[in-house]
Amino acid sequence: MESLDLRVLSDALAWRSAGHAVTLVTVVETWGSAPRPPGALLAVRDDGVVSGSVSGGCVEDDLIARTKASFKALDAGTPALSKPAMIAYGVSKEEATRFGLPCGGTLRLVQEPLLDTAWVAQLLARTAAHQLVARTLTLATGAVQLSDAVRGQTLQFDGSTLSTVFGPKWRLLLIGAGQLSQAVAQMAVMLDFDVLVCDPREEYAATLGAGLLGMSGIRRVEGMPDDVVRELVPDAHTAIVALTHDPKLDDMALLEALQSNAFYVGALGSRRNQETRKQRLAEHFDLSAEELARLHGPVGLALGAKTPAEIAVSIVAEIVQVKNAVTGAVATTAGCALT
Repeated sequence: MESLDLRVLSDALAWRSAGHAVTLVTVVETWGSAPRPPGALLAVRDDGVVSGSVSGGCVEDDLIARTKASFKALDAGTPALSKPAMIAYGVSKEEATRFGLPCGGTLRLVQEPLLDTAWVAQLLARTAAHQLVARTLTLATGAVQLSDAVRGQTLQFDGSTLSTVFGPKWRLLLIGAGQLSQAVAQMAVMLDFDVLVCDPREEYAATLGAGLLGMSGIRRVEGMPDDVVRELVPDAHTAIVALTHDPKLDDMALLEALQSNAFYVGALGSRRNQETRKQRLAEHFDLSAEELARLHGPVGLALGAKTPAEIAVSIVAEIVQVKNAVTGAVATTAGCALT
C-alpha cells in the first residue's frame, strides 16, 4: 500500500459526493517490466479526470476512453459497467508496442464501478487512525468487505476475489525546528509523508514560520520530545529523526523511539558523537544492543553532503531506502522497473 492509493480513494469519494460517476482500476498482476506494482490504484471520473496511475501513463489514455465511452453508452440507454471486469494489456508484442508498455511488460487489471461509497469512507477513517485494513472485492457481485490486516499481508487474487491491503500514511517526526529540519520537512511532504515537528525551544520553533506550518502535511507538536514520542505511539509507518544536536532533547526522544515500532530512527551527529551517545544510552537507560543497533547515525546516506539542503536529501533518501526495504518495493528508474 502506498499513500498515493489513499489519495486516490479520497478523490474518488469526493467525486462521487459531487455527483460524478467513478470507475476504479486496480493492478492485479504484472509480467515483464511493468512500471506499477500489483495493488496500484487508478480512479477515472465520468469526464475523464483521473487520480493515480496503473502504468505510469502507458495505458491510462485507453482506460479514460473506455470509461467515457461506457458512461456515454449509459446516457444513450445502453447498460454501462455494473460489475467488476478484467482487462489485460500487452498480451501480445503488438499490443505492448501499441500501448507503449516498457520492455514488453504486461498488465492485468480489475475495473469496477464505484457504486457504494460507504466502504471508502470507512477505510479512510480506519487508515487515518493508523490501522491496517484489508479490502476484499468479489468480482461476481461487486460486493466489498473490510477486515483487519496484518503486517506483511499482500495482494491476493484468485480470479474471483481480489484482496488488497491499505495502511496508514507514512509519517515523520522531527525533533528540532532548525534550518535542517525545515529542509527535511519540505522534502518529506513532497514524498507524501505527514510531518510532525517537535521543539520545546521557542526561539527555534518560532523560525518554522507561518509559511512552513501553513503547508499541508506539516504541523508542530508541542511538548518535550520524549513525551511527544511516547504519546505518538510510533508504529511501523513512522520514522523519527533527532536533529537538535542537544543531548538533553535528542537522547530522551531516542530512548523512547528505539523501544518503539518505528521503522526508522536516526540522529544527527558525527561517528564519534554517535558512539558516545550509544554508550550514554546503554549505561544510563539500559538500552539493549539490539535496540541501539536500530539507530541510524550519522543520519542519512553518505553523499558527501555539506549544506542543509544536501544533508536533508541524504536523510530523506535513507528514510525512503529503509521504507522500501520494509515494504519490499521494487526499485524503478525513469518509470521502468528494473529486471
